[in-house]
Amino acid sequence: MSKVGAPRGRTCSRTIRSVALITTGVLALPALASCSSGDERSEVPAAAQDVGSAERDRIADGGTLRWAVDTVPTTLNTFQADADATTSRVAGAVLPSLFTLDKTGRPQRNPDYLESAKIVEREPKQVVLYKLNQQAVWSDGRELGAPDFVAQWRALSGKDSAYWTARNAGYERIQKIERGADDLEVRVTFNKPYADWRGLFSPLYPKDVMGAPNSFNDGARNKLKATAGPFQLKELDREDRQVTLVRNPRWWGARPKLDSIVLSAVSRDKRAAALADGTLDLAEIDSPVAERIKKAAHEKGGAGPGPQSATGPASAAASPSAADDSDDSDDQKAEAAKASRKKADEAIAKYAKEQKGLRAYVVRKSLEPAFTQLALNGETGPLADERVRRAVARALDRQKLAEAVLKPLGLPANPPGSHLALAGQQAYADSSDALGEQNTQEAQGLLADAGWTPGGPLKKDDGTKAGSEADADKKDKDKEKTKEKTKAEEEDGTKKDKEGDTESGSGSGPESASDGASESPSGSPSASASESGSGSDSESDPEGASDEGAYIVGDNKPGHGAPVSGTGARVMAPAHGTAFQRAVLTGRTEPLSDSDVNAQDRQPGGGGMAGAYAPSGTAAPSSASASASGSASASASASVSASASASASTSASASALPGPLAKDGKPLTLRFVLPSGSGSEQLRTVGEKIARMLDRIGIRTEITKVADANYFKDHIASGDYDLALYSWPATAYPATDGRPIYAKPVPASDGSLLVEQNYTRVGTDHINQLFDQAASELDEKAAHDLLRQADARIWAAAGSIPLYQRPQLVAAKPSVANAGAFAFASPRYEDIGFKNNAKSGPQNPAKSAEPEKSAEAEKSAEPEKSPQAEEADKTQKPEAAESESDE
Repeated sequence: MSKVGAPRGRTCSRTIRSVALITTGVLALPALASCSSGDERSEVPAAAQDVGSAERDRIADGGTLRWAVDTVPTTLNTFQADADATTSRVAGAVLPSLFTLDKTGRPQRNPDYLESAKIVEREPKQVVLYKLNQQAVWSDGRELGAPDFVAQWRALSGKDSAYWTARNAGYERIQKIERGADDLEVRVTFNKPYADWRGLFSPLYPKDVMGAPNSFNDGARNKLKATAGPFQLKELDREDRQVTLVRNPRWWGARPKLDSIVLSAVSRDKRAAALADGTLDLAEIDSPVAERIKKAAHEKGGAGPGPQSATGPASAAASPSAADDSDDSDDQKAEAAKASRKKADEAIAKYAKEQKGLRAYVVRKSLEPAFTQLALNGETGPLADERVRRAVARALDRQKLAEAVLKPLGLPANPPGSHLALAGQQAYADSSDALGEQNTQEAQGLLADAGWTPGGPLKKDDGTKAGSEADADKKDKDKEKTKEKTKAEEEDGTKKDKEGDTESGSGSGPESASDGASESPSGSPSASASESGSGSDSESDPEGASDEGAYIVGDNKPGHGAPVSGTGARVMAPAHGTAFQRAVLTGRTEPLSDSDVNAQDRQPGGGGMAGAYAPSGTAAPSSASASASGSASASASASVSASASASASTSASASALPGPLAKDGKPLTLRFVLPSGSGSEQLRTVGEKIARMLDRIGIRTEITKVADANYFKDHIASGDYDLALYSWPATAYPATDGRPIYAKPVPASDGSLLVEQNYTRVGTDHINQLFDQAASELDEKAAHDLLRQADARIWAAAGSIPLYQRPQLVAAKPSVANAGAFAFASPRYEDIGFKNNAKSGPQNPAKSAEPEKSAEAEKSAEPEKSPQAEEADKTQKPEAAESESDE
């Protein structure tokens, strides 16, 4: 497999708006106009939001909410390529959003800004009339009005390349904007019908930002001269890594309950410590931290596991294997054991202290409006054949995969039935019958029909696989050297992780604790593997992950200096803007049992996760991230997965295969690319399960683990993979946001391939047409029917297989009201506060140190244990424990 220096195909910045969906599909089948499962709808979310709801009259006035975020934003302009989740959070609190999302993800008119908004004309042109709230003013005293709408339209229309925009979907359909009967009316005329018009002008920036390219590009990166939300920006402190928001004195709506909100950038690996120290009130967390909070609640009043035991890490560290060196004297061994024991004791003491602090929190949980999927690259190789892709899909037991990920967390485990909506959304309909359920025999039949037969003669392997092929021969020759380099890099990455000096290029990345002690999924301490001699749970550090894959894709202008690959094609990948939280590509879930994880996947190390592309002039990644990026080829380790014939039996309906499948003398082997960092253990575990399922039908997988910093840019976006796991968020506007992800790549005027966000490089003209029709269909029911037809064809294409909806876990002080696991809903910042006069923040730390007694603290908000975890607890030893809208 070649090392791709430049992506193949290019993406266009005209698409991504606020949320995007998932990767592609292919295969136009007229018979799929409707499916038996198309009427299976759900208007109730699979999991309700969990935010500690309270009426405003039960919330105290005042206080400061200390809210953890992943990064200090590099820009406050959500329409730029390097905007991130913190950019979105700030914008949501300080700028107008004309429509917000309710608990089912449906857009609702925001009465703080709009008295009404509706289509007033359909022929000859669609005209939308906005009537603004007469009280709505910018913080400088100027009224919101048509000039702000005009400026934003012109900046995002795509007609002026001087604006460095990452997204402009829908704005290119506007023909003109004019003042209505008075200053409070804005008339927007479209050049062609646009069903998703509610997604426009949210957030709305003042004309001072949008009015000229220079102010758009640079004027809102560090400050906002005018805002119009319940809060306003007081300070963006990059040195202290904080953003401070305070009440907007000109706010006309319900008075915010909080005096201020401090958004503090705290990397994922340091959140447990920050929570334990009482320096945070609210923080999104990963499942190991959630498990620690659960344990802390159970330990209250008791001795708790680990620290008191004499059989813990200390004793393990004292064993001969901890300092085994036949050339050392007994005194040297004793000194080494003593040093290891001291470090283990310090780790235990630190853990016990943190556990005491974690009792002050509860875990609020729901399902995030996003799902993880298996992407199949259909550009070249075996997966270019739709029958092979369908065979891969039919081999997967999606229910088992979803249960393995979500059941231990006590969350519903129902595999998504749609690429374009999730359960609870109005557009949701299960169209998966277009592909069919898991069936090993039928999968084998599809492979046979495609010419892949068992036991066929094999030619000498030339190293060529699906995906990128230019340097395949070189890969074979250098395979051993690559493995050696990878081992060295992993060791170096582990060292850097311990030094805590790794950061994501777009903000904070994973930084490991400097004391050298690692933690297992259970969250208890142990000595590191090198000290204890254990190579199991203590080898990885789930808390050391930032967001288990915060891969932010930047943007370069089409045709302006895009890198050209050997195929002569270009890729420019726009950022996901404000839509998704930083964990946009991989899932944060509790690791599966050890029996499901190969030893090669429980490796230490994993560097910080850098951003991918960014337009010229944007900030460069940190030196540590740049270093990780520069060593992409050296950090990619390939290992052919062992045959699962012995551990995974063929289904009863299928006969055993006499040997590996082959065609034209070549074996059927697919390259499965997965991130190698410690925070991506869940993806690797799911990947191993998928590999075993594929082995049952005769498909071998070669698992290649690559640096997290390079996973998306150098592999997913560039097409250098056969199989990959990553996530896309759901959207309230699937006709607009889904098209660029599932649209058929087409040649651009310069001869390159316009990929947009279709990273599997497959699609059909019919799918494109259905998206275009849905985006122009003003009848909502008819539009949903068109989307269901499109989704059925995407399923039939088998280019993207939704596996499970991602979990959303948030640690919160019980006194925090109306904040936590928001699920689909947009936060209502003015209603967030503290219950029962409990105030928090630096000015009153004592009150935030102890949780108030509440029903929420007693409910099972924390992750539930899997049967394996419960069994492990019975014999747990400290070393193993460580580890509205008007029409």
